[in-house]
Amino acid sequence: MTTISVLLVEDNPADADLTREAFEANKQSVDLSVVLDGVEALDYLHRRAGHVDAATPDLVLLDLNLPRKDGREVLEEIKSSMVLRQIPVVVLSSSEDFRDIQQSYDLGANCYVSKPVDFAGFRTTMKSLNCFWFTTARLPSGTRDRTWLGDHPNGL
Repeated sequence: MTTISVLLVEDNPADADLTREAFEANKQSVDLSVVLDGVEALDYLHRRAGHVDAATPDLVLLDLNLPRKDGREVLEEIKSSMVLRQIPVVVLSSSEDFRDIQQSYDLGANCYVSKPVDFAGFRTTMKSLNCFWFTTARLPSGTRDRTWLGDHPNGL
């Protein structure tokens, strides 16, 4: 079984624990890294500050309402970066507001998922996300290793 690398950007420790427990309950081989705010998420993705050895995630699970830099700003920066934009970003938010959903897709979210309120629903959601992103969907080569980007003749 291949281990998948997931970056969870979540400021609520209870939701982070629930996500971790859901992956474990589904017996998914996931290397879950958790950051607490948007600034730390971008430091992680750009391998800055205390994250110089961070692995490039196969998937980012992004909450919208974050301290210091909100999820919308993080999403916009990820999707405007030549280096990061191919990493799938799933917005995982408690908001079901149409404007949040629309704006997330406008900014380049690959998916918008409303957070389930109970563990059983959370577990089912995590299993579905894993099944889709790492079994059904085909990801571009090089998502895990950003060095290939610099080797492309057009810098793509």
